[in-house]
Amino acid sequence: MLLASAVVVWEWLNEHGRWRPYSPAVSHHIEAVVRAGPRAGGSVVLGQVDSRLAPYIIDLQSMNQFRQDTGTLRPVRRNYYDPTSAPGKGVVWEWENDNGSWTPYDMELGITIQHAYEKQHPWIDLTSIGFSYVIDFSTMGQINRQTRRQRRVRRRLDLIYPMVTGTLPKAQSWPASPGPAAAPPAPPCACPQCVLVMSVKAAVTNGSAGPLAPPAARKNVPESGVLKAPPPPGPGPKPLDSTGTIRGPVKTVPSQAIRRHASSTPAGANAGSPASPPGANGKTGRVALATLNRTSLQRLAIAQSRVLIASGVPTVPVKNLSGSSPVNPALAGITGILMSAAGLPVCLTRPPKLVLHPPPVSKSEIKSIPGVSNTSRKTTKKQAKKGKTPEEVLKKYLQKVRHPPDEDCTICMECLTAPSGYKGPQPTVKPDLVGKLSRCGHIYHIYCLVAMYNNGNKDGSLQCPTCKTIYGVKTGTQPPGKMEYHLIPHSLPGHPDCKTIRIIYSIPPGIQGPEHPNPGKSFSARGFPRHCYLPDSEKGRKVLKLLLVAWDRRLIFAIGTSSTTGESDTVIWNEVHHKTEFGSNLTGHGYPDANYLDNVLAELAAQGISEDSAAQEKD
Repeated sequence: MLLASAVVVWEWLNEHGRWRPYSPAVSHHIEAVVRAGPRAGGSVVLGQVDSRLAPYIIDLQSMNQFRQDTGTLRPVRRNYYDPTSAPGKGVVWEWENDNGSWTPYDMELGITIQHAYEKQHPWIDLTSIGFSYVIDFSTMGQINRQTRRQRRVRRRLDLIYPMVTGTLPKAQSWPASPGPAAAPPAPPCACPQCVLVMSVKAAVTNGSAGPLAPPAARKNVPESGVLKAPPPPGPGPKPLDSTGTIRGPVKTVPSQAIRRHASSTPAGANAGSPASPPGANGKTGRVALATLNRTSLQRLAIAQSRVLIASGVPTVPVKNLSGSSPVNPALAGITGILMSAAGLPVCLTRPPKLVLHPPPVSKSEIKSIPGVSNTSRKTTKKQAKKGKTPEEVLKKYLQKVRHPPDEDCTICMECLTAPSGYKGPQPTVKPDLVGKLSRCGHIYHIYCLVAMYNNGNKDGSLQCPTCKTIYGVKTGTQPPGKMEYHLIPHSLPGHPDCKTIRIIYSIPPGIQGPEHPNPGKSFSARGFPRHCYLPDSEKGRKVLKLLLVAWDRRLIFAIGTSSTTGESDTVIWNEVHHKTEFGSNLTGHGYPDANYLDNVLAELAAQGISEDSAAQEKD
């Protein structure tokens, strides 16, 4: 135990291995449940304090966050920070994402930024803590040191995170402390919701197979509106593994969850008598629901639904809950009823299946796309451009500025009236020369622009680091490969009136060239061939033609670090999103998606590819 005072921040682990903080209000809510101890039930409904988090529940026993609509599990933790740091003062640092909304920094980053801000530093470089960003407090901007992309940042005041004083546990567990000696068990609540929850727990603990509504509740149960568990005609929902992926038969997760609550909360036989703790003699028998037959499970589910209907609690629409055994529908139904009794907006249905590929298509059914020549394209290794130095390339896009304004160069962050602050390999131009980009009008040290060009693809193009205006023809570093495209006689969800354009990308592993992050080192190519889909509509064909331009310019893929697996030196997507699910949209990379075609056109335009580009390529 550590003797100290601290602020408590509750955090969850995202898919990239970063601990993300809950808001102060949510942390206060979780902390209140923790301090209430086992009598609070051991779970936290986040939607009670933030409506945007309505699908999420935290199970304090396992320290996991559970998303009801997808079944995703993520670890959570109770972390402690210095009360004089940002969370102890209610200070939140946020950056503006691509949607125009604000995202809070990880807590450690926010604390580091706030410390520099309080010391009145003009900027802070986050490289030392593993992030290639500079925060400029004068402009309230975040600058990516590699790409020079800028984003706005802001500092705002919020609630102070909850404070704890005294002994702090090194390991977070629940309950947080043993507490005082156990008091005599109090009578359970007699409201219909608690009667329902207690009755299901009693069924699991005692192995009861009959209806479990207490006598007092049975008297006024109407016979109409009964919610019945459907018969199990086929394969059913599957539970989660440690990563939140749906994998095995359904019995594990619901039964474990119910058994855990049954072992930690007293279960009463009826509403009027005191509850006796299960396991008092250490040998309490807990019969799993899997041991009950179909008739008993149906009677159990019906009894719970009658209690819900009688109490006016909204029932859960249970449909398509088929499974490989008669146990699965009832397990899912009872789990849903328990969630509904707790006031949670849950609809239990058979989980949709991931449909990555269309039904089999014969060669005779595959057709070329009208208005698009050929059915495949290849790319080869980049040919080095000779004859022009970086200074000669930039001269086409710049106008010299004789009297620079009293502003900062956003590349080196030094004043334009002073020499460039760039400390890398020395360009041949003088460090005090200043130039203005001809189209967008942004002003930089020419020395800095030459250095930026030398660190890039050196393809004769330049992209303004402030507004992203592209000068010349931007090309990428995509490794050699093949792009195939054709029509298949199936429709995408949301596009029932047209066929589908299928694109197949094939890139083999190989050796990195001089334009890649690690020249001479091998790179991997996971998941190829990759199948992608577009509707065969007018706009879909337009997107395809521009994707062909992007492919020829080597902008579809790059070599880098995978954000999904963390693997380095591998082929990754390069900022042009593709739809890789044919018949579903479970990962967000499928259909229907009404805005996808417009979004990908905007992404292509950001790479300098438009209808004019397609016409130029044709010429």
